[in-house]
Amino acid sequence: MNHIPFNKPFIAGKELFYIAQAVIENRHTAGDGPFTKKCQQWLEERLGCKKALLTHSCTAALEMAAMLAGIQPGDEVIMPSFTFVSTANAFVLRGGVPVFVDVHPDTLNIDESLIDDAVSPKTRAIVPVHYAGVPCRMDAIMEIAGRRGIVVIEDAAQALLSQYRDQCVGVHGQMICLSFHETKNIISGEGGALLINDPGVIERAEIIREKGTNRSQYFRGQVDKYTWVDVGSSYLPSDILAAFLYAQMENAEQIITKRNLIFDLYMDGLRPLADAGRIRLPLVMEDSRCNGHLFYILTQSLKERTELIKFLAQREIYAVFHYVPLHTSPAGRRFGRAHGSLKVTEAVSDCLLRLPLYYEMTPEDVQRVIDAIDDFYHQG
Repeated sequence: MNHIPFNKPFIAGKELFYIAQAVIENRHTAGDGPFTKKCQQWLEERLGCKKALLTHSCTAALEMAAMLAGIQPGDEVIMPSFTFVSTANAFVLRGGVPVFVDVHPDTLNIDESLIDDAVSPKTRAIVPVHYAGVPCRMDAIMEIAGRRGIVVIEDAAQALLSQYRDQCVGVHGQMICLSFHETKNIISGEGGALLINDPGVIERAEIIREKGTNRSQYFRGQVDKYTWVDVGSSYLPSDILAAFLYAQMENAEQIITKRNLIFDLYMDGLRPLADAGRIRLPLVMEDSRCNGHLFYILTQSLKERTELIKFLAQREIYAVFHYVPLHTSPAGRRFGRAHGSLKVTEAVSDCLLRLPLYYEMTPEDVQRVIDAIDDFYHQG
C-alpha cells in the first residue's frame, strides 16, 4: 500500500520549459528578470493591488513590511498567537513588541472584537493572519485601524486567491505578504511576494528590496548611476524560481479548483463524525471564498490527537499538528506579551490535526484517509 504524505510538490504545466527558457533564451537567472516581472504583473492584475514585488520568501516580505511601516524599538504590533514564527520575527528584528490576542473558535483567525482593547499609545500595526486560506473579517479590522491610525499588514501566506466579500485577499491592508513555499497552493519551492496598496511606500520598497540601493530607478533611466540610499537587504528571488512560479500562476484556477474538490470530499466524508460530536470541522464562511489551502479536524484532546496521529501513521497516512502558540514559546515570552486570555488559541493548538491535501491527491486517497479516521473512532 502506497503511503499518503501530508504534502507533495507538483508540476502543473510549463514549469521545466520556462526554467530552460530563463537560462537558455533569456540568459537571466538572477533576480528581477523577465519571469519575475511576469509574476508581478499577474499578481497586480489578478489581485488588484497597486504594486507587487516578488521576494525569496514570505518571511522576507514581512521583514520588508516591518521596515516600511517604520517599526522602531518599543513599537507594539497586534497579531494572533496562533501563527508561524515569521509573523512575529519580522517585527522583533526591528525592535517591535508582538502583542498576542486570541482567535475565533470557528475560523481560527484573529478575533477582531479583541483588537480595540489591545491597542495602546505604542501600537503601530495590526497583522491579521488568514489561517487555512479563510479570510479574516477585514471590514472590521480596517475600521479599527482607520479610526486608530494604525497600519494593517496582512499575513496572507496561506490565502492566495481567497476572497472576502467578492474581493481577493490583497486589496484591504496597506501591505500584504504572500508565500509560494512548497507547502502552499501555488509554489516555487521557496518564494513570496509583498503586495503594496500604499503608493507612498512603493519607491522605498524597491530600494529596501535591492539592498538599500536605487538600482530599480537606474534601470528605468531615472538616475545615471545607482548607489546606497537606505537600509535594505537582498530580498530578490532567482528568475529560475520565478519561471517555475509563473507556470503555476498560469494554472492557478485549475490548482485551486482541485484543492477545493479535495476539501469538499473531506467535508462530506467526515460530516457523520462531526454530527456525532466526535470531531469538529472547518467553518465555511458564506461571505468568503476559500482557496482550499488545508483541511483540518479538531479532536477532543491532545491525547486523542496524539493517538490518532499514530494510528494514521501505522496505515502510512501522514497527518500533522500545527502551531505551538507563540505566547507560550520561549522567544514569545521574551520578546512579546499576551493580551488577555488566549484560551481558544491554547485549546486549538492541542487539538488541531491537518490532513493530507495536495494537488496530485486522488479521490481514492482522500477516501482512504476518511476511512482510517472513521476506523479510529469506531475501534473497540
